[in-house]
Amino acid sequence: MNKLEHKVEFDHILAHYELSKQAKELLDRLRLVLLAGPTASGRNTIIDQLIKKGNYKYIVSDTTRAPRINNGIPEKNGVNYFFKSEEEFLFDLKKGEFLEAEIIHERQVSGISIRELATAEKSGKIAITEVEIGGFANILSRKADTIGILILPPSFEVWIERINARSEMEKEEVLSRLNTGVRIFKEALRDKHISIVINDYLEKAVAEVDAIVNSRSMPDSTIGLALVKQLLNETEAYLGEMS
Repeated sequence: MNKLEHKVEFDHILAHYELSKQAKELLDRLRLVLLAGPTASGRNTIIDQLIKKGNYKYIVSDTTRAPRINNGIPEKNGVNYFFKSEEEFLFDLKKGEFLEAEIIHERQVSGISIRELATAEKSGKIAITEVEIGGFANILSRKADTIGILILPPSFEVWIERINARSEMEKEEVLSRLNTGVRIFKEALRDKHISIVINDYLEKAVAEVDAIVNSRSMPDSTIGLALVKQLLNETEAYLGEMS
């Protein structure tokens, strides 16, 4: 996977990013749910199950990375992501047409376009998508009633198994994703506005997410925070052994 050609320009724009006036007005009318989590935590699988309930609308994010093959299935433009060139992404970013955007793994930029949120608002459904946890704080600052939920694997061992079961990745990319996991776990320990759901059994995790959205309240996070600390410690130890 190639590194970003326009990283300096992305860094500058994101550091001074402002939403367009139309985007701000849209956000006032929209119900928005964001699922964060490390690679292979099961965010997308949970979202797929919620979409089947009929009252959720999936927000397809834009990304500058190329399509991948996951579990033998090629990603599709407009289904998994809208795959954009860096130049296309920058054009809309400069106009304030993203709710948020973030550089991921230092190799790609992904973000939630206002175009997709407008589609959800017209449908009358709850907008839901996955987001990097670093982007959640930015979104919350722009839309205070956003519901943020962190999805976690039940253990470090299960997490590694899930990562290895995905598309083939070079060692460098696996390590990059684990390092991103460390950042996610550290951010989760600081963020008091995000609920935690442990994805041990899919049906149970889906029900918990749906309950959080519909009650609009945060459940007790004691067990979840303990798992975050455990995952952080074991991931850092693993990375230390790999270095």
